[in-house]
Amino acid sequence: MADIKIDSKAFQERLSHFVSAWKADKRSGDALFTGASSIVILMGKVDEEPEFHKNNAMHFWLLGYEFPTTLMLFTLDTLYILTTQKKAKYLDQIKGGRFPVEVLVRGKDAAENEKLFVKITDAIKAAGKKVGVLTKDTSKGPFVDEWKKVFADNCKDVEEVDIAQALSAGAFSVKDEAELRAMRTSSKACVALLTPYFLDEMSNILDQDKKIKHSQLADKVFNKLEDAKWWKTVELPNRQKMPADFDPEQLDWILGPIVQSGGKFDLKWQSDSDDQPLHPGIIIAAMGLRYKSYCSQIARTFMVDPNKSQESNYKFLLAVHNLILKEIRDGVVVKDVYNKAYNLIKAKKPELEKHFLKNVGYGIGLENKDSTLVLSGKNTRTLRDGMTLCITTGFSDIQNADPQDKNSKVYSLVLTDTIRVTANEVVIFTGDAPVDADATSFFFKDEEETQPTPKKEKRDARVGAVATKNITSTRLRSERNTAPDEDAEKRRREHQKELAAKKQKEGLAKYAESTADKNGVEVKKFKRFESYKRDNQFPPKIRDMGIVIDQKNATIILPVMGRPVPFHINTIKNASKSDEGEWSFLRINFLSPGQGVGRKDEQPFEDASAHFVRSLTFRSMDGDRYADIANQISNLKREAVKKEQEKKDMEDVVEQDKLIEIRNRRPAMLDNVFIRPAMEGKRVPGKVEIHQNGIRYQSPLSTTQRVDVLFSNVRHLFFQPCQNELIVIIHMHLKDPIMFGKKKTKDVQFYREATDIQFDETGNRKRKYRYGDEDEFEAEQEERRRRAELDRLFKSFAEKIAEAGRNEGIEVDMPLREIGFNGVPNRSNVYIQPTTECLIQITEPPFMVITLEDIEIAHLERVQFGLKNFDLVFVFKDFSRPPAHINTIPVESLEDVKEFLDSSDIAYSEGPLNLNWSVIMKTVTANPHQFFLDGGWGFLQNDSDDEDGSEEEEEESMFEISESELEEASESSEEDSDYDSNASAEASDEADLSEEEEGEDWDELERKAKKRDRESGLDEEDARASKKKQRKR
Repeated sequence: MADIKIDSKAFQERLSHFVSAWKADKRSGDALFTGASSIVILMGKVDEEPEFHKNNAMHFWLLGYEFPTTLMLFTLDTLYILTTQKKAKYLDQIKGGRFPVEVLVRGKDAAENEKLFVKITDAIKAAGKKVGVLTKDTSKGPFVDEWKKVFADNCKDVEEVDIAQALSAGAFSVKDEAELRAMRTSSKACVALLTPYFLDEMSNILDQDKKIKHSQLADKVFNKLEDAKWWKTVELPNRQKMPADFDPEQLDWILGPIVQSGGKFDLKWQSDSDDQPLHPGIIIAAMGLRYKSYCSQIARTFMVDPNKSQESNYKFLLAVHNLILKEIRDGVVVKDVYNKAYNLIKAKKPELEKHFLKNVGYGIGLENKDSTLVLSGKNTRTLRDGMTLCITTGFSDIQNADPQDKNSKVYSLVLTDTIRVTANEVVIFTGDAPVDADATSFFFKDEEETQPTPKKEKRDARVGAVATKNITSTRLRSERNTAPDEDAEKRRREHQKELAAKKQKEGLAKYAESTADKNGVEVKKFKRFESYKRDNQFPPKIRDMGIVIDQKNATIILPVMGRPVPFHINTIKNASKSDEGEWSFLRINFLSPGQGVGRKDEQPFEDASAHFVRSLTFRSMDGDRYADIANQISNLKREAVKKEQEKKDMEDVVEQDKLIEIRNRRPAMLDNVFIRPAMEGKRVPGKVEIHQNGIRYQSPLSTTQRVDVLFSNVRHLFFQPCQNELIVIIHMHLKDPIMFGKKKTKDVQFYREATDIQFDETGNRKRKYRYGDEDEFEAEQEERRRRAELDRLFKSFAEKIAEAGRNEGIEVDMPLREIGFNGVPNRSNVYIQPTTECLIQITEPPFMVITLEDIEIAHLERVQFGLKNFDLVFVFKDFSRPPAHINTIPVESLEDVKEFLDSSDIAYSEGPLNLNWSVIMKTVTANPHQFFLDGGWGFLQNDSDDEDGSEEEEEESMFEISESELEEASESSEEDSDYDSNASAEASDEADLSEEEEGEDWDELERKAKKRDRESGLDEEDARASKKKQRKR
């Protein structure tokens, strides 16, 4: 007991809470404490196998530890503790608080000890004529016997009353946050031992048809508790790990583990696992753990090859269990919960009424079973927010109408969960262990799924070789009306004014107060770092008093004034070596306030006004060593910066929960598909499977090469047919990025090539007997049929994904190709298509998925007469997100783009120039409140409205991007991009050429023509001749 530390703050809070409840009960009529004016909690000698009752619980609740041979006397104004001298030393920590505590110390003198007992009895008599005791207390030992004798002699007129329920209601049943945290952890430990460990062990045994006793399987689970290494690596069903501060040393068994099967079941858990062999039928596993004195229990029923009756009864058990959990909430009387479950059984399946358990659970916490909080049909206690319960729903000894063998004639079904009561829905601490029938049923008798043979399509004799749908209504591909519709433009303009006013109003409301530096540039925080915690961690080389580079701890140890001084690499700016004569100098510069550190000049410091060392210089005649040290420091600095950048890049990557596989049947599967981004290694098609909470792509090369995507992380699901495309696609855009190999991605795509080029029919025998193009027509029709079948297959699978993820709101979205347009979102010129919720390009990587509801405004750039292309910029509601650009959109699509934006209720504006969006967004994020006060996005609209009358303003706007910046941006984007696109480069070259040729308006051309007319004809002929020569070159 050398390291006992009692939390005095928690002690005083809990003691005050208990006494307050006691006083409140006295004022309201002594209903709970039955008139007790003092309370005695007695602890005797602890047995080798301790039993946890309310006296133990009181010690744990107040002190965090159990103090044997100790007596506690509670009165309304003082707590008396009688204990031995050794234990009394630890109790000094709780003295001096708001509530008085008096510690009485026992010694070896029997007479003095009796006087202390008499003092306690005097305090009892002074408090009143009723003393609260635990009537079912089984404490033993000389200390207890001595107390009972003194109490009987001195307190003959004092009445003993039972305060077990008062302790439960006033102290134990309603938990605080620290207690709930311990219960969550013990529940997670229960889940970890049941699923995955017990479930995997049982599955392997059943798969391999091994013979094993119940007790042997239970021992495996029992011994796993001591495996500290396993606790560090175990993953729960939701793919989470145990909490970082989890200490497996504080775990202890309170129940089992119990394994039952083969027709012998005891749902009261009064007997240990027997030596009967594990029987593949109904298998029940139950276990309970204590962590930091707080208990949790869990039990599950597993069914192996169940018949229809067993499946039906289990689903009904699950319905009753869910009803109980639904009914439990703050203010509900216990008996009402049981009666509602009982009435449901009576109404739906009366034959199971006699098999239903006599109670559906009990209170749990410091005690593994609170006998005053049993959830039966007679208990009148009221549930309160913060209570924790062990809910056990079960049917015992049901007769099996269709037994497989003699051990299957009788079976039981049970579900046990540890929960917390709240004002609304309960919190299920053990809810990570699945309970649905799909997850708890196992089918080892293979039943071949009979699939109907697909009917062959009947050929229509009336349809010739060329399908009628190939006859189009227009002759030319570019036949579309490019002239603006004045009525539509007027309607859009009015609607846009409303949207602009609405955006301005929303912006002022959202940033009602000054938000400078809140939604703008993130305030940098000082990052703490340390090289060593203790001086004995220094490397041994420091004894030589030289410069030591500690690569492991990223530290440079320098000799200063005869002592080794460590400097973390994050404190160092750079190091350089120079020579003067025969001496070499090593200069190490440190980071300090006021000096430039490149672009990131806002280097944070904990105390910028403190004294800083700018640099240290060392000299030596060993120049090669100094050169090596300077090189090592530079490399170490480079590595540190690289690690910091990688850490920053991975900040938004989330670790998904674990995929819950479907084990009892074959999952829905789509085979022979490729994945993008591509996996490492050889490009081979794999398969996609739909499981309980997500999908899995499995490569045939290795079982480790797989990708899991959970439904909870899917934001959009797209199906793009292969019409007018070379591939058919199922695309998922994620809420949070996931790691894909060594890179992160927010888009995962499954596709199959629609064109079949794997065989050549040029040498086919049929061609000898065919003349004309009949075989080519038939091949075209076969190609169309194959494409239609591919579309049907992929669309059906996408709908299955949406159906499986309907609880997460997943729906299949298809692009609307007829209102799409060409553009360059990255480098390639691609076809961009709207969907009901997004604007997407998922045919070529890098993919583009822009969610419409994320868009704040859109701006059309380079919209002016004479240009064949324009650009589109999207500004997002999250101002910290960089705007999205779609460049080089043909001007023929301008009206369609405007109509799409307007119909999607997206406010847009247009202007003749490219704007410097980095400057604009820096202005917006610096102070959004002031930005919207100054008119918000109105400056974009004003530019587009005043486009014709702005000739007088020739000054360059601060938001207008310069030619040099435009060139730099294009160069950097070419360097950064991983994808090549000659088509995009050619398209942009053509656009630049067209701008040079058609950039002037008619008035300017007419004025130049008149000027040329006034000049001599000879000069004009010479000029034309020179132009022709230039063009020929």
